[in-house]
Amino acid sequence: MGFRVCITLHRLIISVFFLPIASAFNPSYPAVFNFGDSNSDTGGYVASAVAFQLGPLFGETYFHKASGRFCDGRVIIDFLMDAMGLPFLNPYLDSVGAPNFRKGCNFATGGASVLPPNVTKYPSFSFRVQVSQFVRFKARAINLLAEGKKVGKYLPPKHYFTRGLYMLDVGQNDLDSAFDSKSEDQVIAFIPTILSELENGIQRLYNEGARNFWIHNTGPLGCIPRIIATFGKNASNLDQLGCISSHNLASRIFNTQLHDLCTKIKARFPDAIVTYVDIFSIKWNLISKFSQYGFKEPLAACCGYGGPPLNFDTRIACGATVNLNGTNVTANACSNTSEYVNWDGNHYTEAANWHVAEEILAGNYTDPPLSTTGHIYK
Repeated sequence: MGFRVCITLHRLIISVFFLPIASAFNPSYPAVFNFGDSNSDTGGYVASAVAFQLGPLFGETYFHKASGRFCDGRVIIDFLMDAMGLPFLNPYLDSVGAPNFRKGCNFATGGASVLPPNVTKYPSFSFRVQVSQFVRFKARAINLLAEGKKVGKYLPPKHYFTRGLYMLDVGQNDLDSAFDSKSEDQVIAFIPTILSELENGIQRLYNEGARNFWIHNTGPLGCIPRIIATFGKNASNLDQLGCISSHNLASRIFNTQLHDLCTKIKARFPDAIVTYVDIFSIKWNLISKFSQYGFKEPLAACCGYGGPPLNFDTRIACGATVNLNGTNVTANACSNTSEYVNWDGNHYTEAANWHVAEEILAGNYTDPPLSTTGHIYK
């Protein structure tokens, strides 16, 4: 009981005073360039979609207003940037207000997949498009600086692009979409196609001078409340945690092959540093041992509708009000987000993201170990 109290108090301190994670991680990267989906989107999708907005609940815990993040507060990359002593990344697609890109740029957008949108169900910017956006961003930045434009304090100098860190967190939406039309065996057989496209993008980044890669594997897809609500009507589909077995198996196989790809990239580009980050294991441990980390709800959505066990209804999104069976109902947020692992049925809470970032920075879930890569760049 004492341990639980300590953990809860610790999370309360973090949430109230917004202290950075205590970590020896202090790499000398001058800038970070991030690619991915909603797990690391800091406002790109909202900036790109005129008809789509995230309400103030998405940001209430830390920003106290809508932040463009698919979370009640900060996402994992926010904590990692803070640990590196760098500012939060501005989204490439949000140019209003002249954001500062000197320390990096975020190309991640919610719903993004590795494969093009015509292959997946999410109409968002694929990894290939994000890499193309980066190539244009780099060229424009270098040209503007060479012309002597007064933008030096807003754009990264040329050598930042070689010495910077390139972070990737994408692939979950490809697996998610595949299960809508494919059997478990077909999804698994489809994984090499996804990773081939990812490899092409990494090759292009390398050709542009990228040498420091930080690649997240995908989390336990089968433990997302939306997936459980959709595929869990038959109890035989559930594993020991109440998650969807097929989706988690596909996630594990995807991660094994992604790790192999990282090894392949290291061999092909010996001057590159490739760090593989095992997000799956961190999140699996969090969900399976949630009470040890001060959480009370491992699978239920904090912001949702329907009550236990998932508090999620596919017909209503977090913060929305709809008419169900003649009655107007609203998907409200829970009173204490730090007790929940899941935020809105699809994404993690700030408290869970803080835990994941803390585990990453402890150095036990990276290959090679973080202690051997944290202070190195080429």
